[in-house]
Amino acid sequence: MKKLVAVLNGESQVEYERGKSLSEHQQRYLTRMDQKMDEGIPQGAGTIFSPNLEQKAQFVANQLIDAIKSGNEQLAAATLSWLATRIPDLQQVAAEEKDGQITISLINDKPYIKAHPINFMKLNS
Repeated sequence: MKKLVAVLNGESQVEYERGKSLSEHQQRYLTRMDQKMDEGIPQGAGTIFSPNLEQKAQFVANQLIDAIKSGNEQLAAATLSWLATRIPDLQQVAAEEKDGQITISLINDKPYIKAHPINFMKLNS
């Protein structure tokens, strides 16, 4: 079963194991999230009414990264759960922060692999 990993600046922040099932309470919460988003989601200066799955996913991914950055573990768990259950092929929510701007990518085709530092040795010549 594929994991969904939220990544900020190349580092895993939180992971969702799809093999675990959600409680009835959690499933109801995600359904309420869907219903609320169906009423409209903010987009720039306006609102997207009846957003499609891709628009919802981008909105939820933004909320996820905001939750991670602010330390809101409950919101991070809920938004990551929503993404994992609504988009089964999604493997990473990858956010890069540069000069105060955040770019978020939803990655379906590449699992997160932790980077390992390479130590070089100086050879005597």
